[in-house]
Amino acid sequence: MKHSSEVGRPERGGGRLTWRKATLVAARQETPTARTLVLDVPEWPGHLAGQHVDVRLTAADGYTAQRSYSIAAATGVEITVQRLEDGEVSPYLTDIYDISQLIEVRGPIGGWFVWRPTDPAPVQLIAGGSGVVPLMAMIRARATNGTKTPFKLLYSARTPEDVIYADELRRRARDDGGLDVEYIHTRVRGRRIGVADVHTHTWPKEFEPNIYVCGPTGFVETVADILVALGHDTRSIKTERYG
Repeated sequence: MKHSSEVGRPERGGGRLTWRKATLVAARQETPTARTLVLDVPEWPGHLAGQHVDVRLTAADGYTAQRSYSIAAATGVEITVQRLEDGEVSPYLTDIYDISQLIEVRGPIGGWFVWRPTDPAPVQLIAGGSGVVPLMAMIRARATNGTKTPFKLLYSARTPEDVIYADELRRRARDDGGLDVEYIHTRVRGRRIGVADVHTHTWPKEFEPNIYVCGPTGFVETVADILVALGHDTRSIKTERYG
């Protein structure tokens, strides 16, 4: 997921601002336009669920292009890239970038839009489109660490075919106790997410959940406004947007 985020500056300790060579070791097609890239990054320092990396491509003539992508994995480096038809970087990563080829990455970056397994508060995740990527890292980190923190995911996608990680989410909703997943298919029903959706499918304010909202700017602003209107503490709402 390419994004511009409300996160802290990159940490300078441990060489996190150092560009590292990353080799593609595996790839998965998630939807017709989204591809997960599994990268081997030597001396990766580890990361928290919700952080991202900068990716840099360099052409033969020396021209460089750089974008930021959320980390999808709980451990190791995986990014899920949504192809933008007019994009400069995403078409290469989704259609051309091949096994054993190199790119450059630096990170992890961000210290605010993160979830830590030691936090016992219930978690509400709300995703729009490819905004599910950093939230999926949180779901995976929950399972990897064996924590029982109750999680809810409300995922808005245009159609069922546009749901990223569809098979894994289906399996985790069945097998990961304490994880609830609900979908809104906006093109199927002909309208976007609204107050009734958020009210029905999220933790009530009395549970004092930690809330993470990620997606396109308009989606994030709409959802954040709804959450505040429903009485949630603004300090509990963390947002990240892209586009």
